[in-house]
Amino acid sequence: MESLEELLARAEQSHGHMCAGQVLGVRMAMLGCREIGIDDPLGKDRKHLLVFVEIDRCAADAVNTVTGCRLGKRTLKYFDYGKLAATFLNTKTGEAVRVVALDSAREVADCAFPEIENKYQRQLQAYKILPEAELYKVERVAVNVPEQDQPGRPVSRVSCDECGEGVNDRREVVIEGRTLCRACAGEAYYTKI
Repeated sequence: MESLEELLARAEQSHGHMCAGQVLGVRMAMLGCREIGIDDPLGKDRKHLLVFVEIDRCAADAVNTVTGCRLGKRTLKYFDYGKLAATFLNTKTGEAVRVVALDSAREVADCAFPEIENKYQRQLQAYKILPEAELYKVERVAVNVPEQDQPGRPVSRVSCDECGEGVNDRREVVIEGRTLCRACAGEAYYTKI
């Protein structure tokens, strides 16, 4: 794996700016990969890694940059928990860890660089050098990835009886014998106008 400095440079280029969330995300991904035996996520290990992110903020982009996992490849999964956390799964060994950024790291950053007035700059600098144990909680977990959520071609495709749109990977809902997409079943995130 590349060095922290190299990964931070790539994360900044990919995300568009450098911030504390990028630093936390890069180091989180490095730690998660190391804990499950993934040494080369962009090379020889790329087909053995799934990552589940729990937030849609800067850190998620950093995790993506380090691991190469992507939504479109079905190797990056997003769960909207609002937590700066990610789970790393080695699909070859079944090993998985969930890495959570500690809220206490903010206070530790304040103590590490009290001379820096701007709290975001304190965090940015501190998160680069603080020990991992002061930044993250790491827990061994088990992850079951159903067939329809695994990388590869769709395992099923049906048409919605209401709108006619195609639905992949068992995301349909059957109500009173009708096959519906989630939107037509009342779960739409949008409203037609």
